[in-house]
Amino acid sequence: MIGTLLATAALVAAAVPAATARTSGSDPALAAPPANAPYLNPRLPVAARVHDLLGRMTLQEKVGQMTQAERSSMATDPTQITDLDLGSLLSGGGSTPTPNTPVAWADMVDGFQAQAMSTRLRIPILYGIDSVHGDNNLVGATIFPQNIAMGATRDPKLVEQEEHITATETRASGPQWVFAACDCVVRDDRWGRTYESYGEDPKLVEEMETGIDGFQGTSVKDLASPDHVLATSKHFAGDGDTSYGSSTNGTYTLDQGIDIVDWKHFKDIDLAPYVTAVQQHHVGSIMPSYSSVDWTEDGVGNPVKMSANKQLLTNVLKEKIGFKGFLISDWQAIEQLPGDYATQVRTAVNAGLDMFMEPNSAPKFEQTLIGEVQDGQVATSRIDDAVSRILTAKFELGLFEHPYTNRTNIGTIGSPAHRAVARQAVAESQVLLKNADHTLPLKSSQRVYVAGANADDIGNQAGGWTVSWQGSSGDTIPGTTILQGIRQDDPDVTYSADASQPTGGYDVGVVVVGETPYAEGVGDVGNGSNTLNLSAADQANIDTVCGAMKCVVLDVAGRPQIITGDLPKIDSYVMSWLPGSEGEGVADTLFGKHAYTGKLPVSWPRSEAQEPINIGDKDYDPLFPFGYGLTDRH
Repeated sequence: MIGTLLATAALVAAAVPAATARTSGSDPALAAPPANAPYLNPRLPVAARVHDLLGRMTLQEKVGQMTQAERSSMATDPTQITDLDLGSLLSGGGSTPTPNTPVAWADMVDGFQAQAMSTRLRIPILYGIDSVHGDNNLVGATIFPQNIAMGATRDPKLVEQEEHITATETRASGPQWVFAACDCVVRDDRWGRTYESYGEDPKLVEEMETGIDGFQGTSVKDLASPDHVLATSKHFAGDGDTSYGSSTNGTYTLDQGIDIVDWKHFKDIDLAPYVTAVQQHHVGSIMPSYSSVDWTEDGVGNPVKMSANKQLLTNVLKEKIGFKGFLISDWQAIEQLPGDYATQVRTAVNAGLDMFMEPNSAPKFEQTLIGEVQDGQVATSRIDDAVSRILTAKFELGLFEHPYTNRTNIGTIGSPAHRAVARQAVAESQVLLKNADHTLPLKSSQRVYVAGANADDIGNQAGGWTVSWQGSSGDTIPGTTILQGIRQDDPDVTYSADASQPTGGYDVGVVVVGETPYAEGVGDVGNGSNTLNLSAADQANIDTVCGAMKCVVLDVAGRPQIITGDLPKIDSYVMSWLPGSEGEGVADTLFGKHAYTGKLPVSWPRSEAQEPINIGDKDYDPLFPFGYGLTDRH
């Protein structure tokens, strides 16, 4: 098992004295620094430590800090981490150790860290992971509702609490850095990443950026504690505002597309959350988007990819807004830029990117960037700025003093206390859109008939970015399905996934409809069979159950679905979003243990053709407006 092998390596490396640490692969003649080197002194200010360390580094060592590789590319030969002076590793979606347990994760990260600690300067690696709704790559972690559901709660303190739990579970299992939260503003629900956004209004997104405080804490000193991680605000900027059909990535229609906007719109809608993330929450890293911007002021037809946009990355974000952290590219993002690889590297570095997610080409990236510096195409000052930003984060995280995983909180992963918070989040996120004749709340004395595959599929209710990148249907994670939650209140319910069981003699039916998992542009409407419309099976279940009895429809999906024609058949309609691992939260509102308090974070379209539709539009006429949500108490 790789986890066992790397754990053994960690123990061996930890026993190696600093004086015998391996010298850099770039220059074996360079001596290890003295034990009293200023950068090793935790009592000195971080800026002084960074200045001292930077002055000792070779170009190879600096470029190494700017490089991030995927764990799988290093797993068979972890000594590459030492040879490349690698600064960072990540786990992509679904890239996990075997077994996929907290201990195996911590052992794996520590094994990789052991290699970094055997370099000449003993600079620790920073390990990143997509903890976007809990530590969602780890089986057994607490899986929270997706962000769009959290936007429906209108509860910033709950979002902060959620992300603090996520930080605690993530850091206890090894990674010190999360690629979250997504501070994008979704302006077209046909986008496959709709559920990763808190909503369509930038003010709502800004309110939910308390999640950054949950990840990082509210003081720089908090970062070094075992219950905090470095956060990433993504995807800068405008990735939720691309024009339909503008994507050039395969069959995607919106994701990685083009924002065709004027500056005022971009500033007010797309840029605003990042100003708040930087100036109020001091986010430590930001990930630029795959998307492009095409300013209408200078004529449409000359879009610039964000990874190449010096105006926005350097002039606006770093200089005007005042971002002091570092910019990390998305997965192979620079390889979408024009030109050969050297041109792509040069363009992105000079635009302001600091660290490069080159999952399977770290050696090539380092060699190319070193060549660009040596040829005078990239200034040493630009390299020093990038490396200083990265080293600052590592010092603030306390990695130089404590490079290996602090496992103090490993026993809290997936704990009842953490799951209770997730259950509360599910209950607060439920949005009641129709409730004729006070059908809700249900009573446990009623005879209840439950239909729909999504009632008893925890993979579907968790959605994408759960164990794997795309997520999957089925019994993928520990937790409680919606049906299991309902049965805690009414053990005698009848369940028929396809509504084939006889429907006579029941007081009320609960039909659970919705989507199956997807992530990113794979879920774009128009990409394959993706649509906002209900499936034929869902519509058939509604027809059967709602035609036979009073009925409640629960929609388990990452975005609004088109229910205009079906709504007259339905007595009560609830948007349940993608609730994650705690299906009891859906039942809590269904049976009246928790009032319906959720409000729509997006406008609900009458038809797919009505998209994009957003609050403030001229001739605004949605089926349900932004902010709509009934309560069963009235």
